[in-house]
Amino acid sequence: MSLIEQAAQRLEQLRQAGVDIPSSPEEKVPEKTERRAPSTGRVEARENTVDLPRETSSPANDVPVSRRVDLDMDSLSRAGIIRPDAPRSRLSDEYRVVKRPLIDNAMGKGAAKVKDGNLIMITSALPGEGKTFTAANLAVSIAMELDNTVMLVDADVARPTLLKVLGVPPTRGLLDVLVDDTVDLAQVLLRTNIEKLTVLPSGTPHPRATELLASDAMVHLLEEMASRYSDRIIIFDSPPLLVTTEARALASHMGQVVVVVKAENTHVADVKHALAAVEACPVKLMLLNQAKPTKLDGYGYGYGYGYGYGN
Repeated sequence: MSLIEQAAQRLEQLRQAGVDIPSSPEEKVPEKTERRAPSTGRVEARENTVDLPRETSSPANDVPVSRRVDLDMDSLSRAGIIRPDAPRSRLSDEYRVVKRPLIDNAMGKGAAKVKDGNLIMITSALPGEGKTFTAANLAVSIAMELDNTVMLVDADVARPTLLKVLGVPPTRGLLDVLVDDTVDLAQVLLRTNIEKLTVLPSGTPHPRATELLASDAMVHLLEEMASRYSDRIIIFDSPPLLVTTEARALASHMGQVVVVVKAENTHVADVKHALAAVEACPVKLMLLNQAKPTKLDGYGYGYGYGYGYGN
């Protein structure tokens, strides 16, 4: 047996005995390589990995949010508007009396249920009788209630004065909602520093503003207001009844109408015509503005109200 044969035999014996003998280059088995799939641009999920949070659209970010404005209380007082933090006054007591039946009708607590009783229109026969003054004071007075919230709407789109009275600069509002169906009502509402009072301005001036007030879009908006804000009293400062036809169209969708009459100024015939224009409204009330109080009225009213209602 040759030396080569003896060496090969010896290696075979060692292998059989369990000794690890390196293979020769010819006998070496190639290592297995990991075969990877072609890149597809996708990342496969693996165990023990942490996924980064994805950006998602939050529902809260998609909900229109109203803007807040701060009313200057001193300016309100100078304009003759009630301020919630002021001491009790004759004016505030008078509006306590005025608002009570309106609130009862709006909340279904009156003698009979009033359809859309939470929609209240403040108007007059002619301009200059104090309807905007009345609407603002009534809204603030109702906002002082514990159980009611108020939306004050400047619906006198031809001659808007409500924001000026409140000391708020012009901004988007009612007309913008009527013209552009992508504008949500909540986007143009103004929350105020009077906790339960929001304001809807007349909006961006439009050449056909009065026609918009009598349009189908306005009718649909009123229906939405009455149902969407059923727990809220909505007060409309509207155009005078004998000057435009739009006020009459608006009145036909109201649950309650308050006709403001300026004492010793408005003719009886004009008052009768104004009342005839809102005949279809379920509840019609009249408010005498700028009446001169007598000494007896001042003393008796203050005492009687304080004792009878304790409010």
